[in-house]
Amino acid sequence: MQKRIPWNQYFMLQAVLLSLRSTCNRLAVGAILVRDQRMIAGGYNGSVSGDKHCIDDGCYMVDGHCLRTIHAEMNAVLQCAKFGIPTDGAEIYATDFPCLQCTKMLLQAGVKKIYYLRNYHNDPYALELLKLKNVAVEQVKLDKEYIDAALIKQLVDKGEPHK
Repeated sequence: MQKRIPWNQYFMLQAVLLSLRSTCNRLAVGAILVRDQRMIAGGYNGSVSGDKHCIDDGCYMVDGHCLRTIHAEMNAVLQCAKFGIPTDGAEIYATDFPCLQCTKMLLQAGVKKIYYLRNYHNDPYALELLKLKNVAVEQVKLDKEYIDAALIKQLVDKGEPHK
């Protein structure tokens, strides 16, 4: 009997998949908001809808930051706001540790736990705020077994399309 993929691996792989939609030249980030083991929204870093994308027109850099980019975590929370989905009590899976601004936004949105794949300029004040608000933070290490299993399954299942 095949082992089922654990939730942390499943949701983090979803965040990685979303990061492939990023339009940022500098770092591709994906994020998934989850409540009660269900995805409620996802986001990736990129431009405001309808604006030029960094991959097409270059970054709009000021003081070492691209002003064009909306972070993945913010895009996920904004998707919830746009469609009236509550974020209070949700968890987030992000490919990278959230920046200070995204950390503050996630705290205000009521996110109760942050899972991340890679460290990325982990801000000391963000860590302090997370501790102050008792928000759990956990780094997820992707297990090659599940990545390989997904790839092999896709290769094996290349038969007739389902009708």
